[in-house]
Amino acid sequence: MRTIAAEAGVHVSTVSRVLRRNVSPDEEAELSDGARKVREVARRLGYVPDPYASGLRSGRSKVLGVLVPRLSDVTLANMYEGIEEKVSTLGYQSVVATTRDESDRQRRWLTMMINRRVDALIVADASLDGGYVDELAKLDLPFLLVSRRYGDHVSVTCDDELGGYFVGTHLADLGHETIAIVGGLPYASTARDRIAGAMEALTERGYDVPAERIRLTGVTGPDGRAATNELLESSPRPTAIFALNDWAAIGVMGALRDHGLTPGTDVAVVGFNDISASADLPIPLTTVRTPIHRMGETAGQLIIDRLEGRVISSVRLQPRLVVRQSSDPRMAKLIQRKTAR
Repeated sequence: MRTIAAEAGVHVSTVSRVLRRNVSPDEEAELSDGARKVREVARRLGYVPDPYASGLRSGRSKVLGVLVPRLSDVTLANMYEGIEEKVSTLGYQSVVATTRDESDRQRRWLTMMINRRVDALIVADASLDGGYVDELAKLDLPFLLVSRRYGDHVSVTCDDELGGYFVGTHLADLGHETIAIVGGLPYASTARDRIAGAMEALTERGYDVPAERIRLTGVTGPDGRAATNELLESSPRPTAIFALNDWAAIGVMGALRDHGLTPGTDVAVVGFNDISASADLPIPLTTVRTPIHRMGETAGQLIIDRLEGRVISSVRLQPRLVVRQSSDPRMAKLIQRKTAR
């Protein structure tokens, strides 16, 4: 640092202060001339900050742990990107581990995170029962939940219940009376909240979804396909299917095609999350758009606020229904006529 200070013509403490802060390229353009010069000299000299030494001085590792069920899910990957981008601009690093929603992996990775001296933990696991979160709360380790709710613990989520309400209202307004719900995991707060919201809207309008038409089979395309194959063998056949995420909805649409049915024409399909592929499917998917990336950013900001002594509370971000061809309102009357025959 002394060499950098000498070449930049500033005090060593100024160099330390400037290089301690992580900034994006856009933010760097807004720095003072002196700060930009310090960073330019540091880059030219190949200076690399030592986060471990900095952690010893501050009593922190400046590392955050993130637990997610999987990163093969584009929704969770997008959320983690939001976390990582936000915390890196605030001078922190993140390390992520996948738990597969398995209790032994949850505890093993939690132990690893503690051994690596993470300053805090962000948890996105769907399976939070069995005392896991309550055990975590007993540790001297700040944490919050993201995309999940559990008890009174601080969380950052989409308002999944409101999103489900949007779907129930949409399908009821189209005149659908035989509605099925598929996908999701029975232990996930996201699935429970989305179902609760849809059921509230349908009940208000005099409709019901009996238990046999709710199939919480899983979150993947094959899960949605398998559930739909079963539903299509039942009577009466559903005129609309609400899939609790977009991947399951894609499986639903595949099963409909396998049976010679056209999504949006013969059976309405609605998903949840609005992944990037949803608008580009052969029959674009009606879905609930959730601000996944912003959810991650918000979680990253909140956990650092907590580390810096500020009081934090749960945040619910707003969803939006995006209507596309898979539940085209113009097809609703045709669907009703076909099923009435």
